[in-house]
Amino acid sequence: MAKIRSIASTVTSVPTREGAGVHLRRAFGFHSPEKTDPFLLFDDFRSDTPAHYLQGFPWHPHRGIETITYMLKGEVEHGDSLGNRGVISSGDVQWMTAGGGIIHQEMPKGDGNGAMHGFQLWLNLPAGEKMCPPRYRSITPGEIPVVQGESGATIKIICGRIGDTVGPVTGISTDPEYLDITLPADTTLTHPTRSSYTAMAYVIGGSGRFSPDAPTECGNTILIMFSDGDEIAVTAGSQGLRFLFMTGKPLCEPIAWQGPIVMNTDEELAQAFQEYREGTFLRS
Repeated sequence: MAKIRSIASTVTSVPTREGAGVHLRRAFGFHSPEKTDPFLLFDDFRSDTPAHYLQGFPWHPHRGIETITYMLKGEVEHGDSLGNRGVISSGDVQWMTAGGGIIHQEMPKGDGNGAMHGFQLWLNLPAGEKMCPPRYRSITPGEIPVVQGESGATIKIICGRIGDTVGPVTGISTDPEYLDITLPADTTLTHPTRSSYTAMAYVIGGSGRFSPDAPTECGNTILIMFSDGDEIAVTAGSQGLRFLFMTGKPLCEPIAWQGPIVMNTDEELAQAFQEYREGTFLRS
C-alpha cells in the first residue's frame, strides 16, 4: 500500500531584496541547504509595483548550479557572456545550466499593467558536473504539456512525467519534477512520488490541506516540506488551490556556497571568486 507523505514543516516565504533592490519573497535559500537538497533556493518575485523590480539583477556570475525561471506575468530581458540575448515572457520557462561559469543579467519589465509575477528556483549540480559547459533551455508555453488529473486537476509539466506525458526538460542528473498544479474547490489530488526524494510544494493561489491529517489549510506564499513517502494527497479549500510542486534526488554532497556560486569545497569556492576578480572566470 502506498505511503502518503505527511507534512514535515511549513514556512511562509520572507520578504527580502536582491539584485539592485528587487523586492521579492524567499521561501528558502542560503541556510541549511541539506534540508532541501538538491534544491538550493526559491524566490517568489510577484509584484504589481514597477518600482519594486525595475532595478533588476545587473551583471553577476554563476557557477555550479542550474537556475529555473518561470514567468506567470510580465517579461524579463536577459543577456549573458555567451552573447545570448532574449526575453522571458508570460508562461515561459528559462532553464539555465551555469556549469563552469557564466555572467549574465536579468532585467524585469512587467506587463502592460505593471505586473511582474514569476519564480526562480536554484538546483544544485553534482560535483562531476559543476564545471560542465553552460547552456540554456528556453521553453515556451506551447512546449509545456498540460494534463488533466483526477478530480478536475490541471497540471502543467515543466519537468517530470505524468503517465505517458513527459515535460520538456529531461536528462537532469537529480531527476527533478517541477509541476504547476491547479485544483478546483474541495477536490483531492493524489500524486505519486519517488521514495527518498525531497518533495515540497509552494502555494501561489487559494489554499488547501497537504496531507490527510493536516489540521489546517496552507495558503498563498507558504512552503510545505513533505516527509518521505510514495505519494502526496492534497485537498483544495473552498476557493480552490494552485501550487508549484517540486521533487528531486538528493545529492548528499558537501556544499560550499557564497552568493551566486555553489561548489563542494571552500578551496573551489575561493578559486571561483579569485578567477572572477582576475578576469579568468569564463571558460572558452
